[in-house]
Formats: sequence, C-alpha cells, structure tokens
Amino acid sequence: MIALISLVISYTAMGWVNNLFKRIIAGFNSYLDSVSMEVIVGSSTGLMFGILTGVLGSYPLSMLKGVGVYLTLLVFAICVFLGWKVGSRRGGEIVRLIPGMSKRLDVRSPINRLAPKVVDTSAIIDGRIYDVCLSNFLEGCLIIPTFVIEELQHIADSSDNIRRNKGRRGLELLSKMQKHSQIKIDIMDVTDAAILEEREVDAKLIRLCKQLKASIITNDYNLNKVAELQGITVLNINELTNAVKMIVYPGENMHVTVIKEGKENGQGVGYLEDGTMVVVEDAHHQIGKDLEVMVTSVFQTAAGRMIFTRKIKEDSQYSHEHSLQGVPEVNMYG
Repeated sequence: MIALISLVISYTAMGWVNNLFKRIIAGFNSYLDSVSMEVIVGSSTGLMFGILTGVLGSYPLSMLKGVGVYLTLLVFAICVFLGWKVGSRRGGEIVRLIPGMSKRLDVRSPINRLAPKVVDTSAIIDGRIYDVCLSNFLEGCLIIPTFVIEELQHIADSSDNIRRNKGRRGLELLSKMQKHSQIKIDIMDVTDAAILEEREVDAKLIRLCKQLKASIITNDYNLNKVAELQGITVLNINELTNAVKMIVYPGENMHVTVIKEGKENGQGVGYLEDGTMVVVEDAHHQIGKDLEVMVTSVFQTAAGRMIFTRKIKEDSQYSHEHSLQGVPEVNMYG
C-alpha cells in the first residue's frame, strides 16, 4: 500500500515537474523571440565580462578569514548581474564596437528600430493590406501567429458561403503575400502556455503583442479599442483609408457619375474613386450621366464621409435666366 501511494505521488510529482519544465522552456523561447540579436550578443558579452570582473575583484576578498567567503560571493554576484544588465541595455552599442558585426546583424539605433507588427484575421480577410505593403507604407516584418491561420482555416471550412469565401480569400491572400519578395512575413508558432490558454483569438493577440512589444494591424473595431486600452499601438487600415481620402471643401467643383437614386426625393448618388459617397441634389432622373457638381457640405459619419453637392450647369443656367427676368423687352420701334 505504501509503495502504491509512493508511486502515485512520484507520478504526480513527475507530471508537475514536467509541466513546469515545459513552461520554463516555452517562456525562454518566447523571450528569445521577443529580443533582437544585438541584445542577445550584448547580454552574453556583458555576462562574460561580469564573470571575469567578479573573479578578479573577489579573489583578494577570499583571502580574508571569516566573512571572506560571503564577501567573495556577494561581489561576484554583483559583478555578474551588472555585467549582464549593462550588456543587455547597451547591446546595440556593444555590437557596433565589434568590427563587421553591426553589418551582419543589421543593427540600428533605438530610434530607427522597427517594432514588430502582428496581423489580425480581419486585416488579412479585408485584403487591402497587400496593396499597403506594396506601397511601402508598412515597413519591417509582419508577424502572422499560427492561431490566426487556424482561425482562417476554420472560417474557410464554414458551412456559410459568405464566411467560407472570406476564409478562402484570406488564405489565398496570405499565400500571395508569402510569395512576394517585397513583403516580409514571419509565421510565428506560438508555444507560450499563457497565450494558448486564452480561448478567444483577440485575447491571444493582445497577450502576444504585449509580450513582443509589438503593434497590431486590424480592422476589428472592438479589438482596436481593447488594444488601445492595453497601451498597444494599433494600425487600422480603415483609418488609413480615411486619412488618405481626397479632401474637398464647400464651393469646390468636381465630376461625379450618378449611379442610383438617393434616400431623399430628387437625390442622386455617386461615388468617388476612394469610395466616398457623393449626394447630388435633383439628379434622380440623370442616372448614368457624368455631372459637374459643386460641393455644398461635407459630413463625417461613423460609416465614412458623405459629400453633398448640387449641379453647376443648371445653377448657372438658372442664374442666367433669373438675371434676364428683370430686363424689359424692347422692340425694334423702341
């Protein structure tokens, strides 16, 4: 009986030790993924320098009787810690002191160092991230966690046709981005238990970004707000699109093609190339025509920007006719 209890306790203890060991390894791997190579080189160099300094500095203290051993250990520990700390904080400067090493590691100053960017599922499905990358507005490497790819696969296997098409489009776009030489993508296999234990993908993304000190690329409104509350930099493609839209002011002229009737009576609706809705007064009967219009007002809504206009030619014709109304008729006899 005692042997059986001992076996159960030993088995339980081994399982606990095994899980603890896995957590330590996963944490160490996550740490290595989150730090740059110059920090690793600097930390190693500082650690070795600290050990050497500790040995040389603590040796005279070892000659003392009584407290000499304790002073030796204390000085050695302090030297090792300071060496590691200075090396990790000044890793870039240490690497730049080594001839040729800075070029091989592509070491840059902290100001110019690019923060990693984690891509959300919504940004991949949206598709515009591909064109944004090709336009050189996004620099550095894009991190695609494996759980994001799994979510795309789950969406692609959905019984709903719309969701299935979105998932497949996202997977195709991701494959297209991987093959493009101008776009740098890192498919990160996340093994950190603290991240994987989260049930929601959004929560996993938040944890990963905080761990990597990365920004997040997303079109998801809720994830955007949660990430901002957590102090994470958010790159929202919808906000980028709104920021680069053409700016118009009341009184400016433009051309627009009326494609449908508006909600109000007499209104015609058209769109600019960037997708901005243009409402034209009294143009419901001119669907399919290209009109020259003048901007009367611009409204910013949650769905986007709306431009209200009126036709120019009819305004000028009306003004001309109105100006002639006050002119008296004169016949040839006076």
